[in-house]
Amino acid sequence: MNRDRMSSIAHTSHPIRSPLDDDSVRGLLEHGVCRPDARVLDLGCGEGEWLLRALADRPRLRAEGVDISEEALTRAHEAASSLGVRERLVLHHRAAADFAPAHSFDLVLSVGAAHAFGGLLPTLAAARTHLAPGGRVLIGDGFWEKTPSPEAVGMLGDFTDLATTLDRVTAEGWTPVHGHVSTRRELDDYEWACWGSLAAWALDHPDDPDSPEALATAAARRSEWLHSYRDSFGFVCLILRETPG
Repeated sequence: MNRDRMSSIAHTSHPIRSPLDDDSVRGLLEHGVCRPDARVLDLGCGEGEWLLRALADRPRLRAEGVDISEEALTRAHEAASSLGVRERLVLHHRAAADFAPAHSFDLVLSVGAAHAFGGLLPTLAAARTHLAPGGRVLIGDGFWEKTPSPEAVGMLGDFTDLATTLDRVTAEGWTPVHGHVSTRRELDDYEWACWGSLAAWALDHPDDPDSPEALATAAARRSEWLHSYRDSFGFVCLILRETPG
């Protein structure tokens, strides 16, 4: 099955592709968007859900998104048109690490997309190059709540604990002004939503040639979550400003 198609199906009931509920997303955007006419950039925007929510609630805001998935950007265009915000959204089909805009942004966000840059700190370094004076960065990434198994590290990445993560961020010249650690409910809801949606689609479309692969993938991912990383993986979102000097 095409990877973009599988991801889109898996996120049918959880369009924010990270373990965050709607209230958490709303609160993070409220802390991140510092002015009503802000320019917002999403590095690795996928189907643009963060940008669509920001645009829908702020009629003077303008936004741009960057992603390598042409299919995801097409869906973002369609959703923006249906919401009536299409004229305030610009989408770029390219690798986020190669993006070179003509202007800077008041909020640069990248949630769950640090792999596009090779990790959290390289993502922050890239965000800094796009940030307007006094702007903010909204970044979301994983951390280990307890010592992970080798299998978990192999699946999700070589994260550190939360305290060390913050130490590394501040050492790079950033000051956290807000943050959110995903709750157990948010983490579990995300996994149930993704693999449940994918499994349900497979069961509802038994004649589709991709159905067996989708059902097997849902079962495998659910098993990996429950057996390998449910008790060790955490997710944190940070609102950051540059530290003076």
